[in-house]
Amino acid sequence: MIAGATQKELARQVKYLKVENEILRSRLPQRITVTPKERVRLIKFAHKLGGKVLSQLATIVHPSTIMRWIAAEKKNKPKPKPRGRPRTPEQLRKLILKMAKENEWGYTRIMGELKKLGIKPPSRNTVRAILKGHGYDPGPKRGEGTWDEFLKQHAASLWQCDFFSKRILTLRGIREVFVLAFLHVETRRVVLSPATFHPDESWVVGQMEQFVQKARSQKLRVATIQRDRGSKFTSAVDQALRSKRVKVKKNEFLAPNTNAFVERFVQSIQQECLDRFVVFGSGHMGAICSEYLEHYHTERPHQGAGIDNELLNRKKMRGRPKKNASLGDIVPLNEIRCSERLGGLLKSYWRKAG
Repeated sequence: MIAGATQKELARQVKYLKVENEILRSRLPQRITVTPKERVRLIKFAHKLGGKVLSQLATIVHPSTIMRWIAAEKKNKPKPKPRGRPRTPEQLRKLILKMAKENEWGYTRIMGELKKLGIKPPSRNTVRAILKGHGYDPGPKRGEGTWDEFLKQHAASLWQCDFFSKRILTLRGIREVFVLAFLHVETRRVVLSPATFHPDESWVVGQMEQFVQKARSQKLRVATIQRDRGSKFTSAVDQALRSKRVKVKKNEFLAPNTNAFVERFVQSIQQECLDRFVVFGSGHMGAICSEYLEHYHTERPHQGAGIDNELLNRKKMRGRPKKNASLGDIVPLNEIRCSERLGGLLKSYWRKAG
């Protein structure tokens, strides 16, 4: 009863105001021009009334004019800006997923490929989220442990060496072939020996001497070579190095991380390349290693400390991109080219020259 009485009272007040407004309107000129400010006020109080109610109330301005004003305001009203970070452009998402689908790379390697193409990559968490959202493992698992301080202090002139091997098919059956790898700690440049079935003392001495000569010809300092305590590294090998003014550093016992740089390279060449091939003969082994080494130096971004996802040899980079491209400046997919080595096993992406 109270609610009903209140509504009736309001209706009486509105009716009185309408009559008073009609009397005032009759004393005014036939046409009244409203200011922009007054127009805004009329729209503010009229937009929820509807056309039927306005036709009974409006007197200064025709009801259809007010409805037209309301419609125009809704059309021109700016849309609210979305909150949070901007969504990664769809072209960039497709490129990230393309690289993940065609390779077994982690998110850091993919960020390096984007950077090589001149595309500023999204944050690590964004790339991880894109990969995980489509069922891809965001990155390979890494072993635990820290680097030895000695390696950091002597990186500019320090090399590490280690053997790796593979069982291959020959005319004499399955045999094991050996390759000796040398890695420069500061630049991550690698030198590989020819493959051999007999890594005896004289062969190792010869490879050490050839390596020192080759590294110095490339203006890479060779002051110290770090090696493990394997039986192939004899006292004669150490003496040959000392005669070339090279200090020999033997790894400590029970210290698996002290030769970590070259061991990481050995892991890479085995997992990314050699484990995928049935090798026929030492010549085939040497050709595969040579092709991987070219890919490693000129096409593969490296995630090591101080390298920051760059190429080891940027001078041989194909399709050099413009620098500092923003996320909004995404390269169209039809401008991205993919070069392949070893039958498509090793892939590298580059940008078509404009």
